[in-house]
Amino acid sequence: MDADVITIGGGLAGLAASNELVRAGKRVAILDQENAANLGGQAFWSLGGLFLVDTPMQRRLRVKDSFDLAWQDWQGSAQWDRFDGQHPEDEWARQWGRAYVEFAAGEKRAWLREQGIRFTPLVGWAERGDGRAGGHGNSVPRFHVPWGTGTGISEPFADKARAAAAAGKVRFHFRHQVDALMFDGGAVTGVRGTLLAPDSSARGVASNRNKVGEFELRAQAVIIASGGIGGNHGQVRTWWPQRLGTPPEKMITGVPQHVDGRMLDIADHAGVRLVNRDRMWHYTEGIQNWNPVWPDHAIRILPGPSSLWFDALGRRLPAPGLPGYDTLGTLKLLRTTPDIRQHSHSWFILNQKIIEKEFALSGSEQNPDITNRDLKLLLRSRLGRGAGAPIEAFKEHGEDFVVAENLADLVAGMNRLTDEPLLDHQHLLRQIEERDAEIRNPYSKDVQVSGIHNSRRFLGDRVFRTVKPHRILDPAAGPLIAVRLHVVTRKTLGGIQTDLTGQAFAQNGPRIPGLYAAGEAAGFGGGGAHGYNALEGTFLGGCLFTGRTAGRALAARL
Repeated sequence: MDADVITIGGGLAGLAASNELVRAGKRVAILDQENAANLGGQAFWSLGGLFLVDTPMQRRLRVKDSFDLAWQDWQGSAQWDRFDGQHPEDEWARQWGRAYVEFAAGEKRAWLREQGIRFTPLVGWAERGDGRAGGHGNSVPRFHVPWGTGTGISEPFADKARAAAAAGKVRFHFRHQVDALMFDGGAVTGVRGTLLAPDSSARGVASNRNKVGEFELRAQAVIIASGGIGGNHGQVRTWWPQRLGTPPEKMITGVPQHVDGRMLDIADHAGVRLVNRDRMWHYTEGIQNWNPVWPDHAIRILPGPSSLWFDALGRRLPAPGLPGYDTLGTLKLLRTTPDIRQHSHSWFILNQKIIEKEFALSGSEQNPDITNRDLKLLLRSRLGRGAGAPIEAFKEHGEDFVVAENLADLVAGMNRLTDEPLLDHQHLLRQIEERDAEIRNPYSKDVQVSGIHNSRRFLGDRVFRTVKPHRILDPAAGPLIAVRLHVVTRKTLGGIQTDLTGQAFAQNGPRIPGLYAAGEAAGFGGGGAHGYNALEGTFLGGCLFTGRTAGRALAARL
């Protein structure tokens, strides 16, 4: 045996599993097709937000939360409905969903502190929902931001793995691309694959796939923690569901190119049961990174509630197509409306006053105040005058931004960014003036304006994230800004079906001895713990929870 357990993937799920195994005295081999610079995986690049329930941070901001409310929200969002047949696709997904909410409302925060993770006082209100109490969305703010953003989550686990490697308890096998699972008597006993040529590329940069040899490694068990398909547009298009219409001709990418989904197909071909592969999570507020790391590098805007959202033809999106409310509901609007399906973009229109307070960008590199744990910079950038430096850099250099002193010039600039002029100045002016008329009173029939007033009732949003209601066309709030938005490929919500220990199932029914799955490869638990929708802050937490679970289960069994 080369190790007690082989973990395929050096991302957050694999590291969480490794941590548990090492603590139990087991020897772990961590395989990754990328180089050592990429240890920690996608988590490193993220904002790092985590879904937590009924925390001191929430209570300080006067948020009343509970397990019951969170579970109501999770079920309303997941909408699991695949319970037919001999091996229902959602049978274990629902159990994992409930287990995760129990974790988030229970020991999750204390366990994270044990791992060295600390939180800012910020609690965000992500995915506000589709407007139904029992439907999709968070009833209250639950998005907790750690110090260090994604690096504050990934690096404590990466550091533990590095320390274990120095002590001889973990062995890293970078540039090892797994091509097949090895079986003996129906049990998984190892992996075989391709040795890739050395590559010194920086983290996230596309690496070579030059073959220099082959390998085999054996162990008592294997954990597949190889991530999803977000970096592989071909896979995204293959599994794109009809319920979301047609995939756009142009998409940009929210994860490095090596997030290619190839291990999911390898597992499928080996007889492992994969479920809910048509469930996926892609954002609609993406912009091209003006300083990219990987091909078609996308940055997602984390919008406050005040920007106006228009389709490619200049029509204001109806609810739930509101900034920050319903990600897949908005994607469905944009991809199923017949006369705009041919277009791959939509638009935000806002002004300088809105961008200064309401715009945030997802990603560790776009939030230097939190990533560098700089409290003074945090207060200055979030509460001071002007937009943060990363936002202003996108305004200046980003190809998707248009800035103008008046609407006519703004529309002209927007039309220059498309192959043909699709927008009419008078049409946009009428819609914006209609919205502005709704600002004169502290109440409104306009759903979005009502949402702005509601947002400001939450102390955190009033202080950090939601600007005082005002007219978009108020010259004092200018200049005007338009942002061209693209679809950002991101997360895989289906995957390898597992039981509550993380053990994988065979296509014909039984559990597969020696095979486990965690993280995105397992649909963040059971092959679909999120169901059709996610509540945000649940992806990194899902990697941690499933990795921890699989690691503990194997530590107890081996």
